[in-house]
Amino acid sequence: MTETKDVIRLTLPAKPEFVSVARLASSGAASRMGYSFDAIEDIKVAVSEACTNAVSHGYKQMETGQIKIVMECGENALTITVIHNGESFDASQALQKLKPIDPYADLDEVNEGGLGLFLINALMDQVTISTECGVAVRMIKFLSRDGVERIANKVSTTE
Repeated sequence: MTETKDVIRLTLPAKPEFVSVARLASSGAASRMGYSFDAIEDIKVAVSEACTNAVSHGYKQMETGQIKIVMECGENALTITVIHNGESFDASQALQKLKPIDPYADLDEVNEGGLGLFLINALMDQVTISTECGVAVRMIKFLSRDGVERIANKVSTTE
């Protein structure tokens, strides 16, 4: 476990136009911590996907909602948790379906969406999804590769 130095908390309207605010905040935090350009890009994409999932899936039946983002800037890692209290889902079932698009599939057969969790998992070092009340996606990016090698199972759920 990393010791937290600074914590940044954001509460954003669950609207597509506010996803960029989460991207910018996570980019700024990662930059201050000394992440490489490539790692910052990975973090931005993962945060965008988590926020977009909250907007698109969590609040699809509701007109309004909020996304809470907590960024914990530790000594060796950045932990970002994206939380919404909207509609939940079966995380275990979704994780079983994680896979890239088949490069040989006909484009007419490719479904829109479904790559968000795959991308988050591929870009971050550790991902935990909690679906007890709404959804909380906790993503960790280590500053060095040492933290990655200590993790046997990247994605876990707490339902």
